[in-house]
Amino acid sequence: MNRILLIAASILIFTSCKKEKPGLGGNVSIILKPQHHGKPIYNQTDYRDSVFIKFGQAEFPGDNASLYDYIKAGVPGDDFVRVDGLKKGQYYIFMAGFDTSIFQRAAGGIPYKITQDAGEIQLVVPITEVH
Repeated sequence: MNRILLIAASILIFTSCKKEKPGLGGNVSIILKPQHHGKPIYNQTDYRDSVFIKFGQAEFPGDNASLYDYIKAGVPGDDFVRVDGLKKGQYYIFMAGFDTSIFQRAAGGIPYKITQDAGEIQLVVPITEVH
C-alpha cells in the first residue's frame, strides 16, 4: 500500500510541476522596435523590417532564417514589429531592416526573457550595419 501511495505521489508531483516552455500560445504581446544608433528604423514598402525569434535560447543562433522558430515581417510605415501570443520564457530576438539615412541593411539581436503571464512589452532592439 505504501508503495502505491509513493508512486501516486511521485506522479502527482512530476505532472503538477511541469514547466511551461517558451513559444506561441501565451498571452504576451511584444512590440519590437529596431533602432540604429538610437534612431528608429521604419518598415519600407520594398524592404520591411523582419523579426526572427528563437524559443528557449539566449545565445545568437546565427543569421540563417531556418535556425529560428518564428519569423514575421513588419507593416510598411511602422517603426516596430508586433508579435502576439508569446509565453513566459527565454527568447533570442534577431531583427533586420533598412536604414534609409545610410541606404544600407542593418541587423542585430538581443536575448530577452519574458517573466509575465500576460500583457504588452515594448522592447528596443539595437541593430547595426551589415557588411
